Amino acid sequence: MERQRRSFTEDYKRQAVELVVSSRRSVTSLAKELGLRDSVLRRWVDKVRQEPASAAWRPTTQPVRRRLSQTDSIRPGRQ
Repeated sequence: MERQRRSFTEDYKRQAVELVVSSRRSVTSLAKELGLRDSVLRRWVDKVRQEPASAAWRPTTQPVRRRLSQTDSIRPGRQ
């Protein structure tokens, strides 16, 4: 039995990243709650952190954007 690869919209990914940043919960905890592997959610968070500020794929609220650039706690335990 083959496992089918799931795909997620950019909007879903953005919302998941916003949840990580705004809730200040661990990526592992939120990934489990969302039914994702923590490596997948961490990759989405990393993608947002590495994109220039003018990129279209950004958290929608200003406070979330500011916390995203100022916090290192988004990537617990791995560097």
